Amino acid sequence: MAAERLVVIGGDAAGMSAASQARRMRGPDDLEIVVFERGHFTSYSACGIPYWVGGEVAERDKLIARTPEEHRERDIDLRMRTEALEIDTDGRRVRARDLESGEESWTAYDKLVVATGARPVRPELPGIDAPGVHGVQTLDDGQALLDTLTSTSGRRAVIVGAGYIGVEMAEALLRRDYEVTVVTRGEEPMSTLDPDMGRLVHEAMDAMGITTVTGAEVTKILTGEDGRVRAVATADAEYPADVVVLGIGVEPRTELARAAGLPLGEHGGLLTDRAMRVRGHQDIWAGGDCVEVLDLVSGRERHIALGTHANKHGQIIGSGVGGGYATFPGVVGTAVSKVCDLEIARTGLREHEAREAGLQFVTATIESTNSAGYYPGAAVMAVKMLAERRTGRLLGVQIVGREGAAKRVDIAAVALTAGMTVEQVVTLDLGYAPPFSPVWDPVLVAARKAVSAVRAAGS
Repeated sequence: MAAERLVVIGGDAAGMSAASQARRMRGPDDLEIVVFERGHFTSYSACGIPYWVGGEVAERDKLIARTPEEHRERDIDLRMRTEALEIDTDGRRVRARDLESGEESWTAYDKLVVATGARPVRPELPGIDAPGVHGVQTLDDGQALLDTLTSTSGRRAVIVGAGYIGVEMAEALLRRDYEVTVVTRGEEPMSTLDPDMGRLVHEAMDAMGITTVTGAEVTKILTGEDGRVRAVATADAEYPADVVVLGIGVEPRTELARAAGLPLGEHGGLLTDRAMRVRGHQDIWAGGDCVEVLDLVSGRERHIALGTHANKHGQIIGSGVGGGYATFPGVVGTAVSKVCDLEIARTGLREHEAREAGLQFVTATIESTNSAGYYPGAAVMAVKMLAERRTGRLLGVQIVGREGAAKRVDIAAVALTAGMTVEQVVTLDLGYAPPFSPVWDPVLVAARKAVSAVRAAGS
């Protein structure tokens, strides 16, 4: 009996995790695995790129978990620099092009995994494709940016957008002694936070020497006589730039899926069931940054591009292909970041997301310290908590502070996943010693205040 063939489109976290897990469960005589990857690298940490650019990670290869050669040693037919061009679901085949030779061919599949990832949002603006303007999503993107930094004599950088990538790249370029300006159309940087918490990030960035321009829409990229970028323009000003980094966010790369008629959600990501099968297609799976997932707090589908989810998706898909069964229940939207020594974290819903979900809620914001106030080095952190007005169910937490602040969000992530109320959060038995926390951990202090707000709202 001939072996089945699994075709995987995309050779990073979700795609190679799926291929590797499927190979663990089924040998090469039972399952042939073919992977198409358009880039030069596989199984790497895209989240580590800002730290490589900034010099904290010395070598690019430190970000690579497994090379193409290592995957091939596991009997995976990994075809690098090969771009999938078309999915024929009726004929159960994929058309791909070798980017080096230009040759195109069809490959039949019995089972298909779509793991095409996401791309940096690149608005249609005059000059957006000028040399010196970079989106940063892949190792190839990071290498292109480093090549620009080493070949350009000027020291002025403009970051367009102030989300996670934006603030992380601001730090990276500040570490490289660039004069950094961040331009965002948002009310405050870090639109993943509510504006009152984003304001704390803004103030900290100002203190670090990063110029942050808020409420500003970029209208065009200005170029010099050599065609290279020279400035970023808004309606009111021009900001000189020798390099521009786009940190506006990412969008799912699903044009192949769309052309094949596969179902997409309102955010443009593929829709799957809990086993990561594409809805309506028994032998097609999808995972990673190209899918939408269930938000366990709001009950809605959302697009979240994170390597943590992508690797889990791949494991689940590989188990399904291998004949097992596993599911991905959903997310609560946990994310952490930093800019220099400022740590930023969130999980669950922001205020506007809670309103959009039709939830009535209260908020509580407190200031505390990351260790006992008398302990040397104690630093202030702010914690904001959202709770459902009637039930007290925890809806979201945001934290901004110094060392030890960000990972406290994991407490809230577990509480959200468990559906806990803020009253239950107050009773959690958390670790305490003066170097790590005050007697009342800041998360518990916020929960106590949220309990009071819930009671007051119900009275």
